[in-house]
Parts: sequence; structure tokens; C-alpha cells
Amino acid sequence: MTIGVWVLGDQLWAGQSALESCLQQHQQTPVIFIESLAHAGQLPYHLQKLVLVWSAMRHFAAELRSLGWAVTYTQSQDFKTPLIEWINSYQISELRVMTPTDCPFVALIQKLELPIQITFTPNNRFIWSDEEFKNWAGKRKRLIMEDFYRQGRQRFNILMSGNQPVGGQWNFDKQNRKPPKGKLTLPEALWFEPDSITQDVINFIRQSEAFQDNQSYWLLEPFRWGVTRQQALQVMKFFIETRLSSFGPYQDAMVTGEQTMWHTMLSPYLNIGLLHPLEVVQAAQLAYLDNSSNWELNSVEGFIRQVLGWREYMHGVYVYLDDDYSERNWFNHTHPLPAFYWTGDTQMNCLHQILTQVKQIGYAHHIQRLMVLNNFALIAGISPQELEDWFHAAFIDGYDWVMQTNVIGMGQFADGGMIASKPYAASANYINNMSDYCKNCAYNPRERTTKNACPFNFFYWDFLARHYDLLKDQPRMTQILRNLERLSPSELQKIRSLASNWHTT
Repeated sequence: MTIGVWVLGDQLWAGQSALESCLQQHQQTPVIFIESLAHAGQLPYHLQKLVLVWSAMRHFAAELRSLGWAVTYTQSQDFKTPLIEWINSYQISELRVMTPTDCPFVALIQKLELPIQITFTPNNRFIWSDEEFKNWAGKRKRLIMEDFYRQGRQRFNILMSGNQPVGGQWNFDKQNRKPPKGKLTLPEALWFEPDSITQDVINFIRQSEAFQDNQSYWLLEPFRWGVTRQQALQVMKFFIETRLSSFGPYQDAMVTGEQTMWHTMLSPYLNIGLLHPLEVVQAAQLAYLDNSSNWELNSVEGFIRQVLGWREYMHGVYVYLDDDYSERNWFNHTHPLPAFYWTGDTQMNCLHQILTQVKQIGYAHHIQRLMVLNNFALIAGISPQELEDWFHAAFIDGYDWVMQTNVIGMGQFADGGMIASKPYAASANYINNMSDYCKNCAYNPRERTTKNACPFNFFYWDFLARHYDLLKDQPRMTQILRNLERLSPSELQKIRSLASNWHTT
């Protein structure tokens, strides 16, 4: 009986369960990596995401070869053809693959109808297993991230003093919302130059007819992301040493021309398996304990909450919810995604700046995603499904499990409140307060009915008016709707006309 292992492009670490299950006989275990051109063409993915995944796969394959594994690496139009050839070549009787994180890929494997047994080994890329989250969620009337986060802190002994949180409170979020006022001294980011393997991938993508359309949306170079576990560990160490202690206060701030601020830049590496979230959380905690006399707790707690709290929670919810979650559309929003999401060509400076950044590197931080990109689509009534497809294609860390919960749920409130306790809708006032984008914008962030009124303003009030009946039963919307009720009928009519006309011009 010959067991073979198929390593997927988001499972690139030696501790993954399919490889571990064969560790004792690894020199007799065939391993296959497949670059599928058809799969890479399902969406117009960011070119740098393709480079990241394929280069990381090639580097990991080389690492396994050096350790004595019998590695086959191939590029094909589909997955099935090279799998069948490999199965026949090695007389494989059982295929082991670590359970894919994305549900559509599980279905894809099941539909291959391979002539051998397929064994899905447990997915060990997260801190909480799927079953552990389901057990936690099944005991609750309502899922609340803060409850999950606190249990995670206790369970894994993170920032705990006995059974109490270090610092006497669980959450320091209120200290982490400073606007970017005055002159900020921002840390440098850690980037890398492509090696020969990465350059080969870049050259292939540039020359391939399959990705010519993608090149009209995204920049292929300069490509500066890490592609190995060693580089990912360097980025983690660099973040902890140069950014973590000051991460908190300005984590929501946005500044023109600053692509990374104090953010970690770890999500692409976490999402393809080059880092494990628990090692990241534990490294941050250890650094804090070593520097607690001069590091602010709110920065470390804020970062740990993003990983141990939000990231784990969003994955757990993805696993827990019904299969039709991706089709939810509570507000029945159906407007098409504006073309400027793909091009960046818009007079709204906030959107222009962020979309240009995404075009350049496939990345924007969480507030840019939630309070600008998602916010505009929400208040303008854009189809949640079109928006999710764009997020999935545009971001270097984008996967089905990431974008369903973060876009359909958190960003668009299309699930009716299963994840968020209120819609994350905001006017230009929020963006003007938390960024410098409005200073150089063609629109006035304080106007809502004039010729220069910012679209975020008239869409915001139009959104509240359109969905008044749906929103009035949301407890956290009561005060906001009272503000809507104070608008005169004539002003509201002007606002609604501006919103309607925007979609038709």
C-alpha cells in the first residue's frame, strides 16, 4: 500500500497534518504540488498573489526534497490530469490531503472522482479546531466575538494573571483609536528582493496569455513579499521588535502614501501556512513580558485580539454557518460594483488612494478595508456578492474563508447581524477624522446636498432612509436613526436625489 500526499498552496508548512501523518516513512511517501492554471483563472486574482502562492509552493517543495521526500512538482491546466498520472506512476492507493480551509476546494477534490481512497487529515492551521469552535458555538444563543476571545485568552493562557486578564481588563480598544494628527514617525516595513525561483514565477506570469487581463488591474512588480517560512519568521520578528510596542494607538489611522503604518503584514504568511497563529500570539506575549516595564499593554492586547480573537473567530464562524451564507443579502443590494474598484480612477480621494495601494501591493489594512472599501459599497447599495468576489481577487491574503465572513458579514451586514451588532456604515466624517485623505479631495466632507457634497455623506443618509424599517429594530441604531429623523423633508429629498442620480450617471 502506497500513500501519497497532495500539498495545497495554503498549507505550506512541515507541521501540516497530511505530511505529519507520513513522517516516519517520508522517504517512501510521494508528495505532489500542482499549479492549476484553470484554478488560478477562476477570478482575476492579483498578480502578486499568484506570485506569492506559486513561489512559496516551489520553495517549500524544494525544502521537502532536501529532507528526503519524493516530490513531484507540476503545472497543468487542471488538477485531475497530473494527479492521475502521479497516482499511476507511483502506484498510489491512498491520497492524503489536509482538509482545505476553503469549503469550495473540499467540494472540488470530492468531484475529481479519483480511482483511489482520499483521506482528509485534520486542518491544523488554526488555534481552534473546527470541532472545538462548533462545540463552543453550539452552547450559545448568540455568537459574540468578545466572549470567544476571552475564552481563548483563558484556554491558551495568553495575557493572563491567574484567572484574570493582565492589566485588569480584557479589552483596550478605546485606547487604540487615535486619529493621525500632527507629524507621525512611522516605522519602515521589511521587504525582500525576489530570488531566482520567485523571478521565474514573475516572468512566467508576465508572459502568460492566461493573465494578460489581470495585468490591466494589478501591478506585477515590484514584488517584495517574503515567500519562505524563514522570511515569514523574519517579518514576525521585525514587527515585534520595531512595531508592536506602538501598534495600538494608531491601528485605525490612515495616511496618504503610507502603505503599512504600524501593521504587521503577517496575514499573507498566516493564510498560506508559513506561520501558525499560535506561534505569533505567543511570540507577542513573550516580547511583552520581557518589556512590560516600558511597553503599553493596549498595543500588545490589540494585536493579540486581532489574531486570537478576530481571525480565529471569523474562521470558526465560516465553518459553523450554513452553506448558503455566501448568498446572503439582507438589504437586497443589487447595484453593480463600480468600475473604479478595479482601476482606482475616482475623484473620491480616500478610495483612489486605497485602491491605488491595493493595485500596487495587494494589501490594505483592516480599517481601510472595513470603513472605506466596504463602507462605500454598503451605503451605495452594491451587491455583496460582487464585492466579495472583488475582495477575494484583489487582496494578497484573500480566500473564501476570509472574505465570506469579513465582507458578507462584517462589512456588508448581509447576514442581518449574525457577525456584527450593527452595520458598519459611516459618513465622510469618520474618514476625515481618521485620515488625511479629505484634505486633497475634490469633494467636501462636510457637505451632503451641494454640488461638492462627498458621496459618502449623501449615500450614508440615503442608506439610513432606504432601510429605516429594517434598521429600527437594531438596538445600536436607535440614536443614529433619531439623527435621520431630524433632517427636513426637503433636505432628505435632495440627499436621496443625489444618491439616485449617482447610479445613473
